[in-house]
Amino acid sequence: MNAKFPANCSNPILYTQTAVGVNLVSPLPCSSKLISPIFISSSSTVITSKTTNSYEEAKPSSSSASKTQVHSLDTKLLTLLSQRKTEDAWLAYTQCEDLPNPECLSRLVCQLSYQNTDLSFARAQSIVQRLRDERQLHRLDANSLGLLAVAAAKGGHILYATSIIRSMLKSGYLPHVKAWSAVVSRLAASGDDGPGEAVRLFTSVTSRIRRFAEPTVAKDSRPDTAAYNAVLNACSNRGDSKKFLQLFSEMPQFGCEPDVLTYNIMIKLCARVNRKDLLVFVLERIIEKGIPVCMTTLQSLVAAYVGFGDLETAENIVQALRKGRTDICRILRDANVMDEKSSDASSVFEALLPNSVGSERNNEPKELPKAFAPNTRMYTTIMKGYMRAGRVVDTVRMLEAMRHQEDRASHPDHVTYTTVVSAFVKAGAMDRARQVLAEMTRIGVPANRITYNILLKGYCQQLQIDKAKALMREMIRDATIEPDVVSYNTLIDGCIMIDDSAGALAYFNEMRARGLAPTKISYTTLMKAFALSGQPKLAAQVFDEMLKDPRIKVDLVAWNMLVEGYSRLGQIEEAKSVIQQMKEEGFYPNVATYGSLANGIALARKPGEALLLWNEIKERCVVQKEGENSNASSLPPLEPDEGLLDTLADICVRAAFFKKALEIVACMEDHGIPPNKSKFTRIYVEMHSRMFTSKHASRARQDRRKERKRAAEAFKFWLGLPNNYYASEWHFDPVTEDD
Repeated sequence: MNAKFPANCSNPILYTQTAVGVNLVSPLPCSSKLISPIFISSSSTVITSKTTNSYEEAKPSSSSASKTQVHSLDTKLLTLLSQRKTEDAWLAYTQCEDLPNPECLSRLVCQLSYQNTDLSFARAQSIVQRLRDERQLHRLDANSLGLLAVAAAKGGHILYATSIIRSMLKSGYLPHVKAWSAVVSRLAASGDDGPGEAVRLFTSVTSRIRRFAEPTVAKDSRPDTAAYNAVLNACSNRGDSKKFLQLFSEMPQFGCEPDVLTYNIMIKLCARVNRKDLLVFVLERIIEKGIPVCMTTLQSLVAAYVGFGDLETAENIVQALRKGRTDICRILRDANVMDEKSSDASSVFEALLPNSVGSERNNEPKELPKAFAPNTRMYTTIMKGYMRAGRVVDTVRMLEAMRHQEDRASHPDHVTYTTVVSAFVKAGAMDRARQVLAEMTRIGVPANRITYNILLKGYCQQLQIDKAKALMREMIRDATIEPDVVSYNTLIDGCIMIDDSAGALAYFNEMRARGLAPTKISYTTLMKAFALSGQPKLAAQVFDEMLKDPRIKVDLVAWNMLVEGYSRLGQIEEAKSVIQQMKEEGFYPNVATYGSLANGIALARKPGEALLLWNEIKERCVVQKEGENSNASSLPPLEPDEGLLDTLADICVRAAFFKKALEIVACMEDHGIPPNKSKFTRIYVEMHSRMFTSKHASRARQDRRKERKRAAEAFKFWLGLPNNYYASEWHFDPVTEDD
């Protein structure tokens, strides 16, 4: 999406109203880590960059000669910018010691951002950095900041783009809808908490807009249907049907009407929340509202059924379209199965799809307004379903059928061939996959970077790193395709599989030497290489570099990798220190964190640490089990797995902490995890079969052992070994003096 703003960037700066008048607040384009907030209040008059923020007023002590020189520079820059000679304008800007006036700066940032290249974006950032250093950020207007946010979003700098929009809101500017919706759209499609951040950013903008009693004041910032589609896509990616309904219901407030893309996104939502039975009603709702059905709608339906693993229905849709049929809704009705659903989910979809409830549910199925012929994308989607199901033969047969189609719109393309390559790679048939690559070259269907990345992954999974390296060279030399960060991440992970941490580091450095910015996966994969090779200090260095990278948001995976590195060497104190830092940063340990620490405790032979760990885990399990909310804010629920509980039970049994061992195995049974009784029986017999049998121990010492002895007898009872409770019920009671 290209944000089109006026060439002179003279869009009025938006401002906030107070009881006194209108206050202009200077913009803050970057995150607080990069730029300190600067607020400049002014009179109640609307201030433009040409009047009040001139360079002469910013530096009143300049000499007349200096003013003349600056004016000459401004005139030159404005002339070059008006002629769209952005490169010449940039060179002129870099050769001047003094700052140009606000209009020149804003227009230069606009044109650099609009070029949409890495170099131009870096240049625009450098201008912002210079203004920050000289405390002149107020010289940039709303349009320049908005276009910079769009450029950042398109370039993959999502955090930077988000910080610009949020800073504009904080400083009193309302960004243009094309600017902030572009950032919302990119956030919605990003990983981690991107969709959640997209919803929060959308809410922040619309909340600010609602503060204006006069709609025309913020007319350029008001959300349109495209903006709502972006945030609804975020909701569908999260599977958040309640928020989807809330935002969907708000659309009329801003004069927005759902379009076909809105309902295509609703198809994705139904797929995410496992409501296959509602897909047909989304299609019928589109027809009922008179919205033109498009091929994307039908492709979304086929993709949804493929995602559900219902390849039969997906095939029926394609076959019906091939025959020119328009009764697709009837086909879907016949394949429909009512899914069990919660009352909350039911009420949400009743509001979204009123045609899915009551008597309307049983109405005659709607007909498509016209016939649609299946295209390459639809056939390829079916092939992906075959590939995921391991049906390699069917995948190849579909390819052959597509080759013989009369309609060229159904002929296989590079995505189709890449899907076949994926099928062979998944089946481990790397030679067949390479044959498909050769076939693509022969018939003139160029392979792309994704094709090569899939092959690279296949070789790495089979530990054929030499072949992967050769393929990378072939990719660069013969196909003239530059590897991307995914290519290098794949090779780094391949080096880890063969325990080659040096090779992983070499590829990491080569990637940066090529000008490719490491992603979160790059950092965590390299940390994994050092953690698994017993070099936690190097993993910590990578982690520190990751923290300093403004493009990366450190997540729990990175913290866990650091814990794993120390735990593998039994360095428990260091691992616990990392976990404490995690908590201070707002991250709570998960099962993987505790599992790594438990393995480290077992290696270090410190059973006392296992008791402390078990107490924390038990408390979090109790919160989840009993629904207690007293500590819910500080202790989020935890669902333990078999590996974690088995390790803790093993430590406790070896250390003769039988009472705790019984608590742990009881927890395992509560969570449907069968304890390994044969293993624990073997450990008990080997280590504790002669426990408490000494006849020479003093009476006092024997008294102190009473509780441990009772616990041991109870544990033997659980194992089925001879004990004092044999063939009777038992439970723990506090040991008294009378005992």
